[in-house]
Amino acid sequence: MTIAKAADAAPKGGRQFPKDFFWGASTAAYQIEGAYDTDGRGMTIWDKFTADGKIMDGSSAKVACDHYHRYPEDIALMKAAGFNAYRFSLAWPRIIPAGTGAINPKGLDFYDRLVDKILEAGIKPMACLYHWDLPQPLEDKGGWQGRDIVGPFAEYARIATKRLGDRVKDWYMLNEPNVVAIIGYGIGEHAPGYKLGEDGILKALHHQNLAQGTALRAIRAEHSDAVLGTVINLQPCRSEDDDPKNRAAAIRWDAVWNRVPLDGVMRGAIPDVLAEKMKHIVKPGDLETIKFPIDMLGINYYSRMTMKHEEGHPFDVFWGDAHCDRWTAMAWPVQPDGLYDLLREFKELYGNPAVFIAENGAAYDDVVAPDGQVHDAERVAFLKDHVSEVARAVKDGCNVKGYLAWSLLDNFEWAYGLSKRFGLVRVDYDTLKRTPKDSYKWFAEVIKSGRVD
Repeated sequence: MTIAKAADAAPKGGRQFPKDFFWGASTAAYQIEGAYDTDGRGMTIWDKFTADGKIMDGSSAKVACDHYHRYPEDIALMKAAGFNAYRFSLAWPRIIPAGTGAINPKGLDFYDRLVDKILEAGIKPMACLYHWDLPQPLEDKGGWQGRDIVGPFAEYARIATKRLGDRVKDWYMLNEPNVVAIIGYGIGEHAPGYKLGEDGILKALHHQNLAQGTALRAIRAEHSDAVLGTVINLQPCRSEDDDPKNRAAAIRWDAVWNRVPLDGVMRGAIPDVLAEKMKHIVKPGDLETIKFPIDMLGINYYSRMTMKHEEGHPFDVFWGDAHCDRWTAMAWPVQPDGLYDLLREFKELYGNPAVFIAENGAAYDDVVAPDGQVHDAERVAFLKDHVSEVARAVKDGCNVKGYLAWSLLDNFEWAYGLSKRFGLVRVDYDTLKRTPKDSYKWFAEVIKSGRVD
């Protein structure tokens, strides 16, 4: 059945996506590649964090999904589902093991093979330069807490795009700089595991912004035809209730979580509520470097954030009652309408530039049924509800170009290890067998028809 006929046959009430809308999934190098000491890859902050016993289930990413060796099989799964786009990340320490200095040819060779295979499948490769796997030698020199990281990141960006830019046109600088700063440097639940509080958070945010702006300029100078952007986890911040203290707390958290990374690149601005706390971090010329006319923004969305005033936490903010009756296995609220609100707000506040959903998905406690399949009805419902909200936003004029699910494969879920499953495809970590779930099959049908019902 052709796409047009499938759309005609669909029940009334569904929503059709534009013909040029792109569909696919996202992954991260550290979470799927494995091969942690293969072909000259250097150590990352997550290798050290794992070795220090910080992973909840005691697992590691040494093998993970073994995508390093099994990527042809994984790309075949994408092709079979009808993907026309795939966002993946490059491992900085696989390309430059120490983070700066000597280049590892075998690392670049791997990404050559990967990109060629993606293109062979008729899929658009969308490369992300940094998805949390900072080379440990750079962290030893201060990591994102200092300005010395800006030059090495820009040079890494230049090296990667010089090698792959003839085939990869879509480049995204960072993934979720807010999570890196807050969870990694502020409260210590992610690598590198520091509890530096407010100042550590704001320094990590600002130096990522500065490195990003410098890298964007370096790439644009050499690749005028590149599509450049970045990826930010954006979550509408709401107050738990109408208490003035809680409303003020939600405004503060919105500034830290959403506005520092977003207003940096889009406006070259610092939120007023944080200006005093950041004045010793921001130097003359920084905001001009940070601001850049990106071509497309990747938005990661999982839920709203409901906040309340609570002293003793960074910025005197903590989680409030989400007033929600649906939850994922990560204990995250399921709030599809928050994605619509986010897209409409972005359209109104930032002039409706091009965006795509770079991550959206859910972890559930999947089980293998007696028939050998994974009937993940909760994930299907989650995806259907969120894709429907994207369709509603597109209908209402939001400039959304694509939707990428998180994630293609079950994988190493950072501090949770292998215990949480987000994949459209199940990975048996003993045999590494891939089993497409019902959610994979549902998503393939949406892609085929170009609509959600």
